[in-house]
Amino acid sequence: MSFALWMILVAILLPTLTGWRKRADWAQRNHFEALAPFAAAVLVATITHANPATVNALAGAWVLCRVGYTACYIGDRPTLRSLAWSVGFFCVIGLFVVSA
Repeated sequence: MSFALWMILVAILLPTLTGWRKRADWAQRNHFEALAPFAAAVLVATITHANPATVNALAGAWVLCRVGYTACYIGDRPTLRSLAWSVGFFCVIGLFVVSA
């Protein structure tokens, strides 16, 4: 069997992760899911001319929450991870609220 055909098997096995590597992959996937609502909230707040300082603070807090979320996910700290996710979620809601 050729090298290229063996590489198909290797490619199939690549996603087989365990431990912190698997949690890091899950965190990354969640970031992609969370990005759309965050981006929409920032755009709405910007378009509606919400207070720039508030928008910047909420956007920065969201990014910090996501960094903390990732660290908690990789470190297998589910309670802290949920807290970071929740605070980040409230930042997105806050962005919509300051747009009203």
